[in-house]
Amino acid sequence: MNDEFYMRLALQMAEACTGQTGINPVVGCVLVKNGKIIGMGAHLQRGSHHAEINALQMAGQEAQGSTAYVTLEPCSHHGRTPPCSDRLIVEKVARVVVACTDPNPQVAGKGIARLRSNGIEVKVGVLEQEALRLNERFFKFIQNNMPFVTLKTACTLDGKIASRTGDSKWITGEASRAYVHTLRHQHQAIMVGVDTILADDPQLTTRTPAEGQHPLRVIVDSRLRLPLDSRVVQDTTAKTLLLTTKQASIEQIMRLNAHGVEVLKCGDGPQVDLKLAMKLLGEREIGSILLEGGGRLNGAMLEARLIDKILLFYAPKIIGGLQAPSNFTLGGAELMADALELDRVDVARFGDDVCISGYPRYPEPEAEASESEEE
Repeated sequence: MNDEFYMRLALQMAEACTGQTGINPVVGCVLVKNGKIIGMGAHLQRGSHHAEINALQMAGQEAQGSTAYVTLEPCSHHGRTPPCSDRLIVEKVARVVVACTDPNPQVAGKGIARLRSNGIEVKVGVLEQEALRLNERFFKFIQNNMPFVTLKTACTLDGKIASRTGDSKWITGEASRAYVHTLRHQHQAIMVGVDTILADDPQLTTRTPAEGQHPLRVIVDSRLRLPLDSRVVQDTTAKTLLLTTKQASIEQIMRLNAHGVEVLKCGDGPQVDLKLAMKLLGEREIGSILLEGGGRLNGAMLEARLIDKILLFYAPKIIGGLQAPSNFTLGGAELMADALELDRVDVARFGDDVCISGYPRYPEPEAEASESEEE
């Protein structure tokens, strides 16, 4: 067995906990001694034992002289839990293999340095790219204090998210829709515009065979058009946060508050300042958002450079219709050479549907972009 084999096992354990740790990273750890796995652990939730501690507790006295495979650099500071690097030293682990370093300024190489200064052999960079992608949401938040935004949209082959009459159920098949509920479980918040609520009255909760985490429901609504009898107001399964402006009616805010809806003012108006909204959500420790908006909100978020990752689900259907809404409404580039491109593109199948995923490559230098819109 080689280092990659055990690190892949640690990555699998970490990935299984995606969505459970809030703004904290997902981490896996495997302890190996004399060719045997003697301990395994993952970080299960924020404030609980880290992966290394869970693995060490399983190994007990056998931990001495073992090799620890950890998907993220062991912490070296006192947070909600003691430093994992210190515990690895106390338990006399002989070798630590790390997938990637931790960008958290409180760690950032200090954990590795502490291990080495205490005579522990450390190897860094095993399956590094896989580890970086696994915690891409955490890395964005810890470095910028801004949420990592994943845009998910489902459309026909001709780019329509509904028919000309507004009918959108269902564009994609059951396999795609089931995966979207997994995505909701993995993000701290789900974001839509008020027009989505007015058109579909969605519940915006996680519905999976096994009980999933329900994300915070974030509604962009500059003019406070959210109906009090809508499901995101009446259903208390998840909390609802409404983004509006300082021009919003105090009376309507009070009515929404009375129904349990929190209202957050983002800018002087008349439209929600989306960049300010992301900043304010980051200050509330919302580290990841699944954007399931319509064309206008999708386009505005893209123009404001607030989208970090895009998931485009295509169903093998063509519906047509000049008035049928598209998945992106934005000014657009004049030349094909100026089109926004995606990096690190992947293609996956979900039943008969195809999902194209990638990361927007925003042009440099940053151009003036639209910062506010709702759908």
